[in-house]
Amino acid sequence: MGGEPKIALNIAGFPNCLETSVLGEIIAGGADKVKEAGAILIGGHTIQNDQPIYGLCVSGFVHPDKIWKNYGAKPGDILILTKQLGTGIITTAAKAEIASEASMQEAETVMKSLNKKAKAALQSLPVHACTDVTGFGLCGHCYEMASASHVTFDLKVRQIPIIQGALEYADMGLVPAGSYKNRQYHKEAADTSSVDEHFVDLCYDPQSSGGLLFSIPAEYEDEAMKRLHDCELDTRAAVIGYVLTEQSKLIRLS
Repeated sequence: MGGEPKIALNIAGFPNCLETSVLGEIIAGGADKVKEAGAILIGGHTIQNDQPIYGLCVSGFVHPDKIWKNYGAKPGDILILTKQLGTGIITTAAKAEIASEASMQEAETVMKSLNKKAKAALQSLPVHACTDVTGFGLCGHCYEMASASHVTFDLKVRQIPIIQGALEYADMGLVPAGSYKNRQYHKEAADTSSVDEHFVDLCYDPQSSGGLLFSIPAEYEDEAMKRLHDCELDTRAAVIGYVLTEQSKLIRLS
């Protein structure tokens, strides 16, 4: 983490049954985000596929002394998350035609927002560790950081920014299959006994285009949050927990 993207290649799979204009809109949307990120789109490759898929292969640069690694968190650090959680739950509710327009709009904003502003805002602070929260969910990526750093993460679930409606939809059972897989895989590493079940579902929810999770010294909390506020994020950042000395459970929800 911490690099600057420079060039990108489209990678797409597309079925014959859809109009090519749909693919054109997808690629145009990707090109807009590549430009916003400060990179250049130089080509790509497309194949026939039963399901439409799209992604980017991105190359860039980072100074070897300024790489943000997903290990190095230290006891006493605070944990900052730069986007709301709940995209997996909201999209599952949308497939069931239950999600509200407001929930879908907020989820769309979260997924469309780059992490560029948050990265730039905290780049000059002493970041001990950083990762992006994606398919493994918050707990899964916290586990990666905590285990590699030999510490425990104490997550304060009521401080986590949440897309509106996500907890209610979780209560209705509108939870993606990936959430259950994440939960099963990390069940021995996490203590979730003291929080409501919908918070557990949220913390295992696989995220699409999730935010950055930072571990930084506690004395920089005010400065970090001020910078994230001043850079006018389209999402909500918050201090969501603390780093403790290593315990039997590497993740604790409280």
